Parts: sequence; structure tokens; C-alpha cells
Amino acid sequence: MTLIVVGSVALDSIYTPFGETADALGGSAVYFSVAGSLLHRVHVVGVVGDDYPVAELDRLAPRGIDWSGVERAAGESFRWKGKYSYDLQSRETLETRLGVFATFQPRLPAALHAAKFVFLGNIDPELQHGVLDQITSPTLVVCDTMNYWIQSKKPVLMELLKRVDILMVNDSEARELSGDWNIHRAGRWILAHGPKRVVIKQGEFGALLIEPGRTFYVPAFPLEEVFDPTGAGDAFAGGFMGYLARAGMADSDHLRRAMVYGAAMGSFAVSQFGIRGFDDVTTVDVEQRVRAFYDLTHVAEAERVP
Repeated sequence: MTLIVVGSVALDSIYTPFGETADALGGSAVYFSVAGSLLHRVHVVGVVGDDYPVAELDRLAPRGIDWSGVERAAGESFRWKGKYSYDLQSRETLETRLGVFATFQPRLPAALHAAKFVFLGNIDPELQHGVLDQITSPTLVVCDTMNYWIQSKKPVLMELLKRVDILMVNDSEARELSGDWNIHRAGRWILAHGPKRVVIKQGEFGALLIEPGRTFYVPAFPLEEVFDPTGAGDAFAGGFMGYLARAGMADSDHLRRAMVYGAAMGSFAVSQFGIRGFDDVTTVDVEQRVRAFYDLTHVAEAERVP
């Protein structure tokens, strides 16, 4: 099953109370692919400038990442700079330079037109529509968005929701999109406007999978050391989609398992700066952490009192 991600390939400069890094590999498509490739081969569609350290992408290719869909354009690459609070729960954007990403028009290689598992990163919803126009018969389409697009292009986004199977957003985005402060009602509102399911990421409080008539919750994996939450949500998406593509199915049981794989990948992402949390992670490590979730969440049914 072909798995593709369309999103940003960026250079991040990150400041936290526990350290900092400059011009590190980042962007939604990078975090997604590094996490997802531990489970299934990932094809990336994006754009970089002529200043991007392409050799670093090539170094990651043997993990199972196909970068052939990443265009190389003249100009500066997308750069983002941010600073986190002491508890890592709030973030201040210090600088955003879109560079060549500002004029990005996704063009899928011919071989990807038949892709079955598609993840649309939080790019302009008009571009997300354009990607779907190039894909013939996908099995599963999952899309992300962000507050900027909800505020500036909500009508276009609402039309997009009718074309996707799952909307994956964080809790603040779900509230803003629906206009409802209650996260469960917000999820039901989203379901009523197109997607078959919605995944709501809640950072250190885990994530919700909301389906018609039922809800599933997966907690965040408990960690004693957290260094950098940047990209954790994209790594979650990579694990989620990587598992589904590997399984080749997207029924309710597989979606629940995919949530656990997503949470496992998010826990690796926050353990170091940038994508370094995945440097020494193997598929065996992922499976061990997924099994740890069973011990974390399983409760045996109490014996009935006679």
C-alpha cells in the first residue's frame, strides 16, 4: 500500500529551558516520514530551497523514505524559529520565513497518483484540494489543518472536509473550527460536516478518536524527560498512518491500534531536539513501547459480587 505525505520540509531553530538547536531538520512532512517509516515506506511531496542540506535528507532515505517528490527550487527554504515556556505547554513563534514554500504547488509524481493512504499536512486547504484532484482512488485520506487556515479560509476548508475520511487536529483547532469549547461536542460537530472520524490531539493529555456513536482515548506515554514537543503531533500522524498502511486496513479496530502507534511515536519525538529522538529507534523499540501501552491502560474486569 502506497503511503504519501504532502507537507512542509523546513529548518527549525528551537529554544527551550533545556537547550536549543539551530537550523535543524523540521517541518510536518519530515517528522511524519521519520516516524512513519519505522512501520511502512513513506513517499514525501514538498519543496526545499537551494540552501537546504539535502545530504541530510539523503542520509534518512535508507530508513524507508522516498524524497523524490520533494522539489528543489531557487531561493530560501522554509525556516521557523520558536521558544517554549518552562513547562513546554506554551510556545512563542519568534520568526517564520516561508521562502520557496510560499509559492509551493504540490505536483505528485505519476507513480503516486494511485496512492492508497494519503496524509495532507497543514498546508493551504486549496492546495490540499489540488492534491486530492491528482489521486485516483485512495483507500484513506487524512488531513491536518491549523488555526490560520480556519480563520482565513474556512469555507474552502469546510468543502475539503467532505472529501476526507479523517480530520486530525489539536484541541484548540477543533474548538475554533466548531465554535464549541467542549471537545467532545466539537468532535461531533466536525463529524456532522463531512469526515467519517476525527482525531483530536491533546498534547500531554493524549488523543481522542471520535467515531459515530463511540469514542476511544489513548493517553500520552509517561516520560520522565521531555526536551522538545516540536513535531510531536506530526510524529503521531506518521505512526498512525504508518500502522494503517502496513495493515492495509482502516476499520475501527485498526484505527484504535493506530492511535496507540501514534502515541508511541509522539513519545519518541519529544525525547530529544528535532528528529534526534528517532536516531536509534528501531521497529522493535516501537513494538515494545506499544506493548507497554497495554500494561499502562489495561484494567481487568472486577469479579461480580454474589
